[in-house]
Amino acid sequence: MAVGAEVLWSPSEERLERATLTRFAGWLSDTRGLRFDGYHDLWQWSVDDIEAFWESIVAFCEVRFETPARSVLGRSEMPGAEWFPGARLSYPEHIFRGRDSEAVALRHASEVRELGEWTWGRLRGETAAIASGLRALGVGSGDRVAAYMPNIPETVAAFLACASIGAVWSSAAPEFGARSVIDRFAQIEPKVLLAIDGYRYGGRDFDRREIVRHIASEIPSLERLVTLGYLDGSGWEDGFADGGAGELDFAPVAFDHPLWVLYSSGTTGLPKPIVHGQGGILLEQLKKSVLHLDAQAGDRLFWFSTTGWMMWNFLVGVLLTEASIVLFDGNPGYPDLGRLWDLAEETGMTCFGTSAAFIASCMKAEVSPRAGRSLEALTAVGSTGSPLSPEGFRWVYDELGADTWLFSTSGGTDLCTAFVGGVPTLPVYLGELQARALGASVEAWDPEGHSLVEEVGELVITKPMPSMPIYFWGDEDGSRLRESYFSTYPGVWRHGDWITITSRGTAVISGRSDSTINRGGVRMGTAEIYRAVLAVPEVLDALVVDVPRPGTDGWMPLFVVVREDASLDDSLIDQIRRRIREDCSPRHVPDEIRQIDEVPRTLSGKVLEVPVKRILMGVAPEEAASRESLANPKALDYFLTLVK
Repeated sequence: MAVGAEVLWSPSEERLERATLTRFAGWLSDTRGLRFDGYHDLWQWSVDDIEAFWESIVAFCEVRFETPARSVLGRSEMPGAEWFPGARLSYPEHIFRGRDSEAVALRHASEVRELGEWTWGRLRGETAAIASGLRALGVGSGDRVAAYMPNIPETVAAFLACASIGAVWSSAAPEFGARSVIDRFAQIEPKVLLAIDGYRYGGRDFDRREIVRHIASEIPSLERLVTLGYLDGSGWEDGFADGGAGELDFAPVAFDHPLWVLYSSGTTGLPKPIVHGQGGILLEQLKKSVLHLDAQAGDRLFWFSTTGWMMWNFLVGVLLTEASIVLFDGNPGYPDLGRLWDLAEETGMTCFGTSAAFIASCMKAEVSPRAGRSLEALTAVGSTGSPLSPEGFRWVYDELGADTWLFSTSGGTDLCTAFVGGVPTLPVYLGELQARALGASVEAWDPEGHSLVEEVGELVITKPMPSMPIYFWGDEDGSRLRESYFSTYPGVWRHGDWITITSRGTAVISGRSDSTINRGGVRMGTAEIYRAVLAVPEVLDALVVDVPRPGTDGWMPLFVVVREDASLDDSLIDQIRRRIREDCSPRHVPDEIRQIDEVPRTLSGKVLEVPVKRILMGVAPEEAASRESLANPKALDYFLTLVK
């Protein structure tokens, strides 16, 4: 695979000197006698000696153990690695320690509320009141608290309250349908459900009270439903978080005590309940926020997310630093795609976190973020969710300026982090992720387990990381966990993405390895094909699959969504084919191109390539995809007509 070497940005001397990563390297030299020749040398040490690296994160970030660990790594095999055995700590204690009660912790806006802010004093008080309310309901250490709530400050406080008493948090966004929520929450048997009355999206109000009652009735373990009047502005129901809670207490728990349960997309079968530990997430988020995001005092970080996506948990983790965070609840395209850029100006945002899809939408709509806006504070843009195209890279620099640090990242819900992505002390190359994250032993492997450079391979992680799942809820023998990540290469984490590691240490993600397009023995990730197709101005969205057919090279249809003022005529079809032939390869020109109204996506926005492929292979639709896991289930109907 050819990769480019065009440098779009390099850190200034001032940024290099100011970066916490630079200070960390100096600290390692002063306290450990370790000296490194640049970031990649530092990364190599961090994966060669993982125990020394993670011990250094504990020391540098001043992690407080209520009870010290017997060792850094008790067991190192995967799955089953045992981090900091014997240690006890509290994740939320590290959030609140040493805070100025008058300083701003977070800023927030939504379609329901005007822009506002919560100080650290208010966040602590609200957290203490909710913790008191949960205790009064009988919630204790290990109990599960489920939340059907939006991306608002009360949700952050509720999560921190839950963690402060050692309970286990799990959330779903209010736009999730009832069956999707039940499929998730019923598996973990929560004691309490926190839910809102409704929400506003795209200027329209959605009453969720009846759906909430239905969800509650379908979860046998539930002892209490607690509502928050968000749409009507009434707040927590009477008697739950009425104040007078006193000081916020932090219950110390074991390093691997469950912090939260996240979920796989659940496109086939029930979503997998992925459990992360308090200690593992604490160390990973400190590493990412402090060293890779370079979040410092005065910074204001934003990442567009709902509470049903791991990026919400990731953003909350930024509160472990001296920076503040920005929350937004609502439609990022309402009343137009300038809404979030308005928010950037209004909040003095320093880091704008978004998805590759949002950047592509801004490009297509010819949005100019700086037109009529003052964005001088904005110095960094982060992108995740899917690979950012080279055109997306150029758009960011054309529209936001040459001094912008653009970092594209890749990771997943599975580890609740990005293990390839931003490094504030490295240059940004066109279309490439800057580097592998510290402590993440990421490689590209061929089918025989050989490491590759400058070639596409399976993304694997060869050594354990603290934020790897401690288990799947209800997976008593660990079989589901092993099957999900360790069945291809025993003892090595296979993530399911195609990745290229370049000789410069950068990376390119080519899409999901289980939806690879194999034409005549030439394999290509779908991301490369989308990059070519979406460069055609008339095309708004696309989905491509490779359907095997006996005795042939298979059937490769491409489905596109086009602009309202365009039509998929012969001229446009020829243009799309030509673009794929030139940018990808002649073998990957689709057998046919069809127009669809919308691309089916999961609730977290991922394209349903594998389920659509399975449907076109004749798999029953109810086996191919769970409609409750989809953001737009009707989008599947078209594909069902193709197999009749």
